Amino acid sequence: MKGADSKQLRELVARYQTKLHTRETVLNVLAGLGLIGFGIVLVPLISSHRIPTAFVPEATSTPITVNAFSGLALTGEAAVVYDLSTGEVLFEKNGTKQLPLASLTKLLTMYAAANALSKTASVTISETALAQDGDSGLTLGETFRLSDLERFALVASSNDAAEAIAEAASLAHKSSNRELLASAAAAAGLLQTYANNGTGLDVSTYKSGGYGSAEDVARLAGALIKTSPEIAHATIEPYVTARSLSGQSHTLPNTNQDIVHIPNPLLSKTGFTDLAGGNLVVVFDAGINHPVAVVVLGSTKEGRFTDVDHLVLRTLSHFAGIAP
Repeated sequence: MKGADSKQLRELVARYQTKLHTRETVLNVLAGLGLIGFGIVLVPLISSHRIPTAFVPEATSTPITVNAFSGLALTGEAAVVYDLSTGEVLFEKNGTKQLPLASLTKLLTMYAAANALSKTASVTISETALAQDGDSGLTLGETFRLSDLERFALVASSNDAAEAIAEAASLAHKSSNRELLASAAAAAGLLQTYANNGTGLDVSTYKSGGYGSAEDVARLAGALIKTSPEIAHATIEPYVTARSLSGQSHTLPNTNQDIVHIPNPLLSKTGFTDLAGGNLVVVFDAGINHPVAVVVLGSTKEGRFTDVDHLVLRTLSHFAGIAP
């Protein structure tokens, strides 16, 4: 990227870096004072104000080769920055290592459903669906349009919704949940991914509901954006509402409230279980129609957000030609 595009990227890097620095400084101060609880309220307020842009040098005509990811330390066990436009891995840490996916498995479930069911298909909440961990407010026998329930499953990470969708898709596919998901993983070209259920919930203390690599998750996120762009778009909204065919509404917040800090977001999905730790995938537009997937696996509940923030910043720096 050169000229005006490079200059705009540099300005974006500066703004994003300042925003992250401001947010982290506030959190550190609050933590030192033992006021993290108040921080949850204060940080969004601070982030909502316009932050002055730091000085950014003009782009030069001489290209400079830099490694924007040099010296980057992450909490997560694995991570990848994957350019979905070119298929290039810009950064990786154990990028092909197979790890528990937790609720990132729901991306595979929705991808499978997109190929097995029509968007106007109806999905009914069963006893098995309601037996899943967590209560997202759904009730036995409620029926939803698939597209509404898909948004609810991803944005609010509803296990009830994900299980109901997996059941409906498996029935239409005339297979078991595991066979359906295996077929979807193969169709998406995922080499390290398989699922034991449609939710990603741990099956036992030693067996996860889904496994995959950071690279596979990046490719899966890109595939879902192509097959179900409207569902992907919903994952960047702060709240989601699912309305049953009988008129009952259910509204829950996005499990990734940090998405407001990501520039030009296209998709977001969180995951957390005892076996998986903290997982997160974010896809954002690094230019004009230049989607990049950032994935972190095996981090902590809070560390996954910090890891992704730093990877996004380094990615922007990479395209702007700025050294860390």
